[in-house]
Amino acid sequence: MKMTLPGGTAEEPRLARAEIFPEPELPDAAALIARGRTLARTVTVGPSPFLAEQGVSCENDYKRRAMAEGRVMLHAQIGFRDPARSRRAWAEIHERTAKAGQAVERYGICLDFSMGYPPAERARRPRGTGMILERPEDFAALTAMAPVAPHFGDFVLGTPAAVENTAAALQAGATAIGNLGQFCTFRLPHWNDDVATTEATLAALALIAAQPVEVAVHSNLDDGFAALMTDLASVLGVVLIEQHIVERLIGGRIAHCYGHSFSRPLTRMAFQHALAGVATGPGTMVYGNTTIYGEGMGANYAALGSYLLADILAQRRRPSGHAINAVPVTEAERIPDIDEVAEAQRFAGRLIERADGWDAMLDHAELDATAALILEGGRRFHACAMAGFAEAGIDTGNPFEMLLALRRIGPRRLERLYGQGDPDADRPGGRRPLVEATTIGELDRLAEKTAGGLAARDRARIAAAGFRACVATSDVHEFGKILLDGTLRRLGVGLVDAGVSSDPEMVARAAKAANADFVAVSTYNGVALDYISALKRSLAGLGLDLPVFVGGRLNQIPDASNSSLPVDVGAELEAAGAIVCRRIEDMLKRLVAIAERRAAR
Repeated sequence: MKMTLPGGTAEEPRLARAEIFPEPELPDAAALIARGRTLARTVTVGPSPFLAEQGVSCENDYKRRAMAEGRVMLHAQIGFRDPARSRRAWAEIHERTAKAGQAVERYGICLDFSMGYPPAERARRPRGTGMILERPEDFAALTAMAPVAPHFGDFVLGTPAAVENTAAALQAGATAIGNLGQFCTFRLPHWNDDVATTEATLAALALIAAQPVEVAVHSNLDDGFAALMTDLASVLGVVLIEQHIVERLIGGRIAHCYGHSFSRPLTRMAFQHALAGVATGPGTMVYGNTTIYGEGMGANYAALGSYLLADILAQRRRPSGHAINAVPVTEAERIPDIDEVAEAQRFAGRLIERADGWDAMLDHAELDATAALILEGGRRFHACAMAGFAEAGIDTGNPFEMLLALRRIGPRRLERLYGQGDPDADRPGGRRPLVEATTIGELDRLAEKTAGGLAARDRARIAAAGFRACVATSDVHEFGKILLDGTLRRLGVGLVDAGVSSDPEMVARAAKAANADFVAVSTYNGVALDYISALKRSLAGLGLDLPVFVGGRLNQIPDASNSSLPVDVGAELEAAGAIVCRRIEDMLKRLVAIAERRAAR
């Protein structure tokens, strides 16, 4: 079999330490680990109704028992902006599903991204649509509401406040804490100190590893490198790199989650099988495939059933401890309410009952062959990456250097360097994947279809206009930007990449420096109106009056809201001077009109 050597190509130079670490000196990894271990003398896993009722010291012990019994476990996501509403949801969802005989075993808590800032700075920092827990007592008040395992999955690890948030989660009885995947790819608005973020994350990982009971370090691959890689073998290679850092270098236990962007049943199940082949403990959960949700509740129920059935069958055939996650069908439009979360869990419970007999209909030979290809390619990717890091002068035995290097190199370059597929300039990742990670490929094909859907005359008008577009996202969700980039590129529009999770003033400066003709922003995380308003002010401050297109999830929680649910702010965005695009086709229609006016001048 082919094995890419540790290094680059003519298009992708080899790594060099001075490029990755321009600092003359980096923090002492041993001192940071010692800090976490010292804190573990006073900060330990606290009591929780779940641990008490199940008679276990940690969630992984419960999961191993469930795996041995052949039970498929359920996971639900909760976390309204109002902590009181979240506490009520914690109790009510458990009560309703338990009455139906389908009790949810674990909850993922959606903290607001502003929880990632140091506590003293949160009041003056931006905030999104999630929940803010001000004090450690607020964490415990939430987890005390029902005997459900608490999973603090977002904006705990991987942030400047990692130590404080991890300590609070542990004391609230959590034995699954994340999200290490976010460390590698997420950037908090107006926060650029990745060294401080790495320091906090390493100390928090050491705090977890030093606990007297097993605590899983959760890493959601779809929040990390998986979402932007084109080959599932590369994704598994990243699993092995993170496993090396957390387990070999720090002494903890890592558990991986996947699923948001795994839309093909075969590769969804094959990746689960490959992951089970390298995992040293139970997984956390397999997340819902929300990228296949669209408009219409009926159609979304079909999507819900399609991915849940694959996950149920995978757990029945090769139990890995991943709880399945039924994402409410309203997720495509807004944050689901309590009733909708409970209804989705009842749907999943009933589907587990009805899944008997389906396994006999699967082609296990193809499934196993695909899993083996992912596993073999992932191991080669891991070996090449570790050799390439060492060749560059990155200390692979130093967890601080390994973490910061991953963050700074990023998924795209890592795959271009060490991906195991053959080079192919026509592919999105520059390589022909061993097993395609479907999202990037699907977005590329959708961009081709969207651009090709324009009339030939309109395509010619846009191309002739010679547009330069400054493209960015307001938050960490990049799929909309990837689609936008691919579509505009095919129409001959020059692209100015203003980045992901870019501050409004950064986007404005990028637009001015590149003499852009317009700005296009993809938004998702409930900050649309505040972001666009700030962007318009920044552009005006630079003397620019450019069209600003905005698309994605155009919602925000009103300041006076008593429901904690976001509302559509499309009208307000238009009033603020933005061009609202519900679909990318809306933007293209406006571009044609602008091109016609330009040609007439």
